[in-house]
Amino acid sequence: MVFVWSLVLSLHFLFLYSLLSFTFTSSFSLTHPNCRQYESHALLQFKEGFNINTTASYNPLSYPKTASWNASTDCCSWDGVICDDHTNYVIHIDLSSSQLFSTMDANTTLFRLVHLQHLDLSDNHFNYSQIPSEIGELSQLRYLNLSHATFFGEIPSQLSHLSNLLSLDLDFNLGTSPLGLAVNFLQLKSSSLKSIIHNSTKLESLLLDYVTISSSLIISQLEGGGTEVWSGTDWETVSRLAEGLLLGSKSIRDGLAAERGLLRGVAETIFPFGSLSQPKDLEHVTQKLQSQWYPEKEQDKLTNLTSLKALSLSNSELYGEFPVRIFHLPNLKFLDLRYNPNLIGRLPEFQSNSVLTKLALDETGFYGTLPVSIGKLSSLNILSIPSCHFIGYIPSSIDNLTQLIQINLQHNKFRGDPSSSLANLTKLTLLNVGFNEFTFETISWIGEVSSIITLDICSVNIGSDIPSSFANLTQLETLNAENCNIKGEFPSWIMNLTNLVNLYLPHNLLHGNLLLDMFWKLKELDNLNLSFNKPSLHSGKNSSHMKDSRIRVIELGSCNLLEVPMFIRYLSDMTYLGLSNNNITLLPSWLWRKSSLQILDISHNSLTGEISPFICNLKSLIHLKLWSNNLSGNVPSCIGNFSQYLEILMFKGNNLSGLIPQTYLMGNVLQMIDFSNNNVQGQLPRELVKCGWLEYFDISHNNIKDSFPFWLGDLPELKVLGLSENQFHGDIRCPDNMTCTFPKLHIIDLSHNEFSGIFPSGMIQSWKAMKTSDTSQLQYEQGEYSGKGNVSYSFTMSNKGMVLVYEKLQEFYSMIAIDMSSNKISGQIPKVIGDLKGLVLLNLSNNNLVGSIPSSLGKLLKLEALDLSFNTLSGKIPQQLTQLTFLEFFNVSLNNLTGPIPQNGQFSTFQSNSFEGNKGLCGDQLLNKCLDHAGHSYSPPSASDGEHDSESFIEIEWKVSLIGYVGGLIAGVALGTTYSSQVIRWLKRFF
Repeated sequence: MVFVWSLVLSLHFLFLYSLLSFTFTSSFSLTHPNCRQYESHALLQFKEGFNINTTASYNPLSYPKTASWNASTDCCSWDGVICDDHTNYVIHIDLSSSQLFSTMDANTTLFRLVHLQHLDLSDNHFNYSQIPSEIGELSQLRYLNLSHATFFGEIPSQLSHLSNLLSLDLDFNLGTSPLGLAVNFLQLKSSSLKSIIHNSTKLESLLLDYVTISSSLIISQLEGGGTEVWSGTDWETVSRLAEGLLLGSKSIRDGLAAERGLLRGVAETIFPFGSLSQPKDLEHVTQKLQSQWYPEKEQDKLTNLTSLKALSLSNSELYGEFPVRIFHLPNLKFLDLRYNPNLIGRLPEFQSNSVLTKLALDETGFYGTLPVSIGKLSSLNILSIPSCHFIGYIPSSIDNLTQLIQINLQHNKFRGDPSSSLANLTKLTLLNVGFNEFTFETISWIGEVSSIITLDICSVNIGSDIPSSFANLTQLETLNAENCNIKGEFPSWIMNLTNLVNLYLPHNLLHGNLLLDMFWKLKELDNLNLSFNKPSLHSGKNSSHMKDSRIRVIELGSCNLLEVPMFIRYLSDMTYLGLSNNNITLLPSWLWRKSSLQILDISHNSLTGEISPFICNLKSLIHLKLWSNNLSGNVPSCIGNFSQYLEILMFKGNNLSGLIPQTYLMGNVLQMIDFSNNNVQGQLPRELVKCGWLEYFDISHNNIKDSFPFWLGDLPELKVLGLSENQFHGDIRCPDNMTCTFPKLHIIDLSHNEFSGIFPSGMIQSWKAMKTSDTSQLQYEQGEYSGKGNVSYSFTMSNKGMVLVYEKLQEFYSMIAIDMSSNKISGQIPKVIGDLKGLVLLNLSNNNLVGSIPSSLGKLLKLEALDLSFNTLSGKIPQQLTQLTFLEFFNVSLNNLTGPIPQNGQFSTFQSNSFEGNKGLCGDQLLNKCLDHAGHSYSPPSASDGEHDSESFIEIEWKVSLIGYVGGLIAGVALGTTYSSQVIRWLKRFF
C-alpha cells in the first residue's frame, strides 16, 4: 500500500512538474536563438533511436514532445528544448513524460551537447538499460532527472564528475515482482555515492528513493560478517543539502541477494550518527535508513543538530533505546520513527517552547504512559502511536492540543474513558482508538466532531446501537467498528453519509432485515464488510440500481446467506467477494462473468456438485478459496493455467475426485496449492516444476499413487510439502543426476504412505533451511495486494482435554518439522540429523528403523516433540537429550531400548507411556526400577518429584496459527495415541 501511494504522490508531482515545465518552456519561446547545426543533428539522431509508446509514461497528460522535431525548423524552438540567448548552445532539455521507449546506448548523440545544464528524461521507459557512463561528460549539468525511467543496473561512478550539479533525481526506477513486491532496479555503490557528494559541492537536492546502495560487502554480511560504516564524509558538502537530502525508504540498503532473487538485503550505514554532529547548519535530514541504532555516545551527538527540523528513520531496523534529548531539539518539527519494533524508549517531559508538529512512533517499542506535559505541544498536528506498548490513562491535557488533526492510539493498553480528553479536539480528521482497554461511558460525543474523515473504534464495547449522533459526520469516508458489540438493526442514517468509501462493521450483533440494494445510495462506497453478523439479508427490488455503484470489495461472511445475493450481479468492478461461512449451495452462472474479480472466497459453505469449468473465465483471479464444501466430481483441467495472476488455490476438505490439474502456465505465480482431504488420484503432475514461486503444496489425505516427487526439490521457494495418507511408495531419494535440494523446505510430511528403503540421510543433508537457527530466513512473503493484513500467532497444547496457551512458537516460519512416520523406512537414524538445528518436531515412528538413538539429537536445541516409537531401536537413551530444554513431547515406546531413563531436564516430566514396550529400560517412570551392582533398586536423580498420570493414552495437539484480515495460515501438528501411529498434520486456513 505504501508503494502504491508513493506512486500516486509521484504521479501528482510529475503532473504538476509537467505543467510548470510547459509554462517555463513556453516563456522562452517568444524569441528563439538560431540553433547550432551539429546540435540539431545530434538531437534528431537521438529522436530516431526511440519509439513512441503511450504506455511508456505514467503521467496521464504525457505526450510525445519529440514528434514535432524536424530538420526544417530551428531546434531552439522545439518542444522541450531551450538554447542560451547569447551562445545559441542547447542548455535545457525537458523530455519528461514524452512516451519515449527504447534502450539508451552509450553512444547516444545526446552526450554531444556538452553545454547542457538541464536534462530531464523522467517518466519514460528506457527498457531496463543501464545509465550510460558517458553522462559524466556533461560537465555543465546542474539539473539531472532520470526518475521513473526504468533504468536498470549499477549507477555509473562517472556521475561524480558532474561537479556543478544542484539537483540529482534517480528515484523510483523500480518495478514489481510477479507477486506484487517492489523491486529496486538501480544500485549505487557506497563509494560512488561518497564521490558524488564529495565532488558535487553545490548539490542541494539528492533523490534516491528505491535505489539500492550496494557494495561488495553483501557476501560477508549474509555470512555473518560485520556491517561497514562509511566514514570520512565531507560534511561541509552534506550540509549544503539543506532540506533537500531525501534518501527514501529502501534506498540505503546493502545487498542484491535474498528472498526470491529480489534486490533486498542487509543494511549499510551511510551516514553514521557519530558524524552527524558536525554540520550544525543541516536543517532537514530525511534518512529512511535500514541500519543499526548506535551506542549511546554516538546517539547523543545527534542531539547537537540544533537546526534539525525533520528526522525520519522509519522502517530502519533500529534497535536500542532512543535518546530522550532528541525530543528537545529546539527546531524539530517532524519526528518519524515508525516501523522499528526493536527501538524502545519513553516519551519525555515536553517543554512549552516545542515546535513539534508531527510525532509518529507506529510499531515501535515505546512504552510507559503519556506524560501530562504532552499538552504543551501546542503546534502538534499529528500524534500517531499505534501498536506500541503504552499503558495508563489519556491525560486530560491533550485537550490543549487544539491543532491536532490526526490522533492514532490503536493497539496499546490505554484504559479508562478518554472522552473528556478528546471531545474538544474539534479539528480532527482522523480518530483511531481501537484495540485498547478503554471503557467508554458513551461515544456519542464523537458525532459532534464533524470534521472527522476516518474513524476507527475497533473493539470498543458499545453494547448498543451505533450512536445516532454519528449521522452528523457528513465528511466521513471510513468507518471501522469491527467487534464493538453493536446491537440492534442496521442504522438507516448511514445511507446519508454520502462520502463514505469504507464501511467495516464485522463481528457484531446486528440483526433485522437489510435490503442490500439500498447501498446504491452511497455513490463513493468502495469496501463493504458486514461479515459475522446476524442480519436477514435481501437483495431488494432495485438490484439493477447497483450498476452505478463503485463497490469493489464485498465481505458478507457468516451472514446466514442461502444464495449469492443478486445485487452482486450488477457490480461491474468487483475485485473481492467474500462469502465464507454461510449456507450457499449453488454458485450462479453470472458469477463467472465477473472478469475483474481477484479474490473469491466461498469456503465453509454447502456447495454441491461439480466445479463449473466456466470458473476459468475469471482471468484476473489471484485467490480462489472453495475449501470445506461438498463439491464433487473432477477438478476442471483449466484450473492450473487460466490466470497468470493466480497465487492461491484452496480446494481442501471437499469430495473432489479425478486428477489434479496437469498443466500450468509457464511463469505462473502460484504460491499455495491445497487439495488435501479429497479423493483425487493418479500421479502428481510433473508440470508443477513450472511453479517457481510455489511455497506451499499439500495433497494429504487423498489417493495419489506415485513415487517420491524428488523433482519438486528444484523449486526455489517450496517451504511446506504435505504428502501424508496417500499411496506414495519406493525410496525417498534423489537420482544421481539430479540436485533436488529443497533449498527452503522446512515442513515435510510423508507419513502414512508406503515409502521404503534406507533412511534418506543424503537427502536431508541438503535441506539447508532446516539447518538454520535464524528462522527469519524462512519468512513467508506477502505481496502488494492489500488482502493480507496484520498477522497474529498463537500456540496451543491440549492434554486429555485440558487446553493450555503456549506461545513458544511465535511465528509460523519458525516451525521446522519432519514427519516420516507410518512407512516402511529401514536403516539407522543418521548422526547428520543433528545438523538440522532448526528442527522443532521430528516424528519417525512406526517404521523399521534399527540401531541406536544418535546422541547428535541432543544438538537439536529447538526440538519440542520427538517420536521414535514403534521401531526396533536398541541401546540406551542418550544422556545428551536432557539438553533439550524445550522438549514437551517424547515417545520411544515399543522399541528394544535398554538402560536407565535419564531423569534430568524435561525427562522428569514424561509419563510411563513414553517408554513402555522396552523391556530393558528402567527408571521411576516404569515399574521396572533400576538396580545397582549389589542388586538394590535405586532412582536416578530427578529434577522433579511431581506425580504423573500412568494411563497409556495421551493426546497432544500442537497448533500454530496465523490469522490475517483476509489471509492467514494455520499449521497444526497432532501427536496421537501411544498405541497407534504417530502423525504430524498441519491445517491451513485462510479467512
